[in-house]
Amino acid sequence: MSLSEDRKLPASSLRRQANLSALGFRTTKGLDKLSGLIGQERAVRSVNFGLSVQSKGYNIFMVGEPGCGRTTYALEELRHAAASMPAPDDWVYVYNFDDPSVPLALRLPAGRGRELAKDAADAVEELKTALSKAFDNNEFEDSKAHLVKAFQDEVNSIMEELRKWAESKNFAIKRTPQGFVNLPLITAPPLPAPGSEAAEGEEPKEAEPVLREMQQEEFEKLSESEQAELQKASEEISQKTLEKLRLIREKEKDLKEKIHELESQICRVAIAPVMSELRTKYQPNEKLERWLDDFSEDLIANFNVFLAAVRDDQADVDFSRYEVNAFVSNNPNDGAPVVCETNPIYYNLVGKVDYENRQGNLYTDFRRITPGAMHRANGGFLLLDADELLRQFMSWDVLKRVLRYRELAIENLAEQLGYIPVSSLRPEPIPVDMKVVIVGTPYLYYLLNIYDPEFSKVFKVKAEFDSEMPRTDESEMQIARFVAGFVEREGKLHFTAAAVGEVIEWASRLVEDKNKLSTQLNKIAEVLVESTALAKGAGKRQVGVEHVRNALSEKLFRSDMWEEKVLDEYKNGVIRIDTDGFAVGQINGLTVSQLIDHSFGSPVRITANVFMGTEGVVNIEREVRMTGPIHNKGLMTLTSYLGRMYAKKYPLSISARIAFEQTYGGIEGDSASSTELYCLLSAIAEIPLNQGIAVTGSVDQRGNIQPIGGVNEKIEGFFRYCEHNGLTGRQGVMIPVQNERHLMLCHEVTEAVRKGKFHIWSISTIDEGIEILTGVPAGTPDENGDYPKDSVHGRVQAALEEWLERSFRYKKVIGDRIDPPKKKRQPKKEKASPESAGGGREAE
Repeated sequence: MSLSEDRKLPASSLRRQANLSALGFRTTKGLDKLSGLIGQERAVRSVNFGLSVQSKGYNIFMVGEPGCGRTTYALEELRHAAASMPAPDDWVYVYNFDDPSVPLALRLPAGRGRELAKDAADAVEELKTALSKAFDNNEFEDSKAHLVKAFQDEVNSIMEELRKWAESKNFAIKRTPQGFVNLPLITAPPLPAPGSEAAEGEEPKEAEPVLREMQQEEFEKLSESEQAELQKASEEISQKTLEKLRLIREKEKDLKEKIHELESQICRVAIAPVMSELRTKYQPNEKLERWLDDFSEDLIANFNVFLAAVRDDQADVDFSRYEVNAFVSNNPNDGAPVVCETNPIYYNLVGKVDYENRQGNLYTDFRRITPGAMHRANGGFLLLDADELLRQFMSWDVLKRVLRYRELAIENLAEQLGYIPVSSLRPEPIPVDMKVVIVGTPYLYYLLNIYDPEFSKVFKVKAEFDSEMPRTDESEMQIARFVAGFVEREGKLHFTAAAVGEVIEWASRLVEDKNKLSTQLNKIAEVLVESTALAKGAGKRQVGVEHVRNALSEKLFRSDMWEEKVLDEYKNGVIRIDTDGFAVGQINGLTVSQLIDHSFGSPVRITANVFMGTEGVVNIEREVRMTGPIHNKGLMTLTSYLGRMYAKKYPLSISARIAFEQTYGGIEGDSASSTELYCLLSAIAEIPLNQGIAVTGSVDQRGNIQPIGGVNEKIEGFFRYCEHNGLTGRQGVMIPVQNERHLMLCHEVTEAVRKGKFHIWSISTIDEGIEILTGVPAGTPDENGDYPKDSVHGRVQAALEEWLERSFRYKKVIGDRIDPPKKKRQPKKEKASPESAGGGREAE
């Protein structure tokens, strides 16, 4: 058997089919549903450890690519763990009677927060009635009247005493709207009453003198000394009057205090049953009891507000200060909370204080404090997406701060930045005890580790999710059970065993490894949904293998427009590719074009020209800076191989140019380094290469073939082009032997190989590859390091030796023409001068 036949791969090795007999079912109906994750033992173990540790900083970062079930598994595990945990306490915010700008945070057992809010509202209504009844009672009015009468008696007594004292000084004290006036008294005839004039011709009768107020004209008739004496006495009386008025004001103040004490006593008696019931119901809670004491004192000080509300239904009375803001409420029977915040902006995490616009002014109070996700998750678990979290301003910083200090304060971000020039509330911080689980990609995980030194202090548990798992009979059955559970949960059609097998094979294709399966369950679920839709559209009651294949074909069709456009360029001859015959210094390489949602392979014509010289191997694309560093490394490895094989006895004398024809974009990767080497050897030895065989594979300095990526796309890309031109049975692709395990080719390729219309060769060395491409043995060196003349290496060696010899002869000929032997120059004899003959003149 020739080497070419020996290295051909059978069709059975190009695609690993599912073991339907091991699955052991006809359809997924009745199949046990999958619980938990598939192939994520490392992640499951890490998560369980993280959940079991309650110490500070042991939060969990779930690392994995999207679609491997991170979020779904996290929610399931967190809910399972939370169900066995006690419900955390409730938190309420209440009015701070000492400092209204700092609302008080009260902690209550689970379920009691809303209950306290209702009880407080009911208590206000009960207190309205109780106070109204208490103050409408005759006993209160009688007690108050008794205090007022006693006060009036004291005032009358004081004023009577003052009046008598003033009379003893011959003064009368008269009260006017402007205050008290002191009037001197005299003993004189009484003043005639108005309208009591004597009749005409009748003599007036002289009346008996009486003590009466002195008139102004009488005062003016007095001497200055008498007026001064009266003025002095008036001042003395005024001073005495002021003393008595001060005493009356003290008595009045004392009356008010007594009335206030009476009102307070009545209030205390009236509210005692209601407040006592609240204290008893929620004890022991020292902070709540202190607030209830402040509540009572404030109520007593403002009992008139309650009376006004009862007596006038239209009265604008504000009882908001006695309300309770049930900030965080938990059901005592629900276990610990699990909060998944899908929009982790700053305020959604830490809560906020809402404002009300009243005629252009912003108002707020403790009732407008709203909780954030971290409040709701307190005592439980908070699940966040790393990408969404890091996109939001200040969210990552506030999360770290809360996890470090275990305390959460509501702050107005706009106020901190100076956007809202108003003073806001400063609610009391709440202690926080929660476990945070973040779901993110490996890129974000390592980015945070590198650039944030605090990251590793607050997320000490890494749970890494793998995108693939070993393909075994057990794992294939897990995929089948996942399909059964998905269709049952989503109400889809059940799948036949063959359809499930096709899904399993596609899961291997996703990871490009026949011995592994993809764990990207969301992508598998997409195929299930689309297959069901096609089956329903065809009027089927279950999903068959043809529906899965059609769904995969349609999925490819929606993304391969650019692949079709590139294929059209080949079909129309715009891009030249030869797939039949032989050619010297020309070979078909394979490239992969990677789009956002699709990758595809296509052939590329590689050519090499060689000629005499010592410039070595030059890649034209490299010279114009179209290649990347990995591709350049491959070219240098190729040059090293040539030196190792052919330049041990004499210098390597070659100038070569290699080009990727009709490529106008960047080239990266070393997967074409072996292809370039085959092309170069062909050009040197002038041995034609089979143009029906496309080649991919990297090469090391010793000529060993190394594996490459995208092997399925490369093979299928070349197959489509050959299929368009017509399969001859002589076409195929040569791949590294290490890539055999990565083969999960489409059914069209495997069927063509099975019919002998297309071939796949796997090789491990350059020698094997060059023999398959040329049909000429590579050759083995003898003890002197010489290769057989009829071998590829022998012909390369001979060509290089001939070029070296020609270059030596050329240099000799050129050297004789340009640089002839030079005669030895003799020094010229100098002529005698008068100075030398006569000894010369002395230097001046």
